[in-house]
Amino acid sequence: MTGQNDNRRLSGLMIGSLVALSFGTVFVMVNSADLPAPWRLVIRVVALLIAAVLLVRLFRTERAVAPTRESDIRGFADRRYWYAVLGEIIALFGGLYVINGVLKKPEVAVAWVVIVVGVHFLPLAWAWRLPLFYWVGGVMTVLGVAGFLAYAAGASAGTVGLIAGVGSGFTLYAAVLMGIRDAHARARRPDRNVV
Repeated sequence: MTGQNDNRRLSGLMIGSLVALSFGTVFVMVNSADLPAPWRLVIRVVALLIAAVLLVRLFRTERAVAPTRESDIRGFADRRYWYAVLGEIIALFGGLYVINGVLKKPEVAVAWVVIVVGVHFLPLAWAWRLPLFYWVGGVMTVLGVAGFLAYAAGASAGTVGLIAGVGSGFTLYAAVLMGIRDAHARARRPDRNVV
């Protein structure tokens, strides 16, 4: 089937959603490993089903929704994006070195990763004018802090992984769903079709 969108580049919705679905699935799969049976399997199956449904909806949305008009947002070419990524890399590996190498507390490594990833969404929300990223960054940061607090209260590594890691995976799935919903809402209001 041919259509008006066949030869255009992938949209920001498509690229961002594919990244979110990938990282969300990794967060869930890796951080559910320490959970007891049957919960580990149940959470993983539910996550894979959600990811598959979202992927189908994403491709349908990409085909059905007209591309947005050009804007001054430069995406990955934006210098602010690369500053955010550089800060994320430094904070991520520096913090993991301290947590794993100095403090010898690998149980909270995922909580640190989630905080860093969450915080990195905040400058991207500003640079790309994506209010959804404020929500994603805020929720992930709170989940990371909650993972640290749970550990301080005596929670196991599995519980920390469930709160910070699995919670963040499902947060990324929710972000994809909200992005799809927003794309459909913009398509119904062509006068506001600017990113």
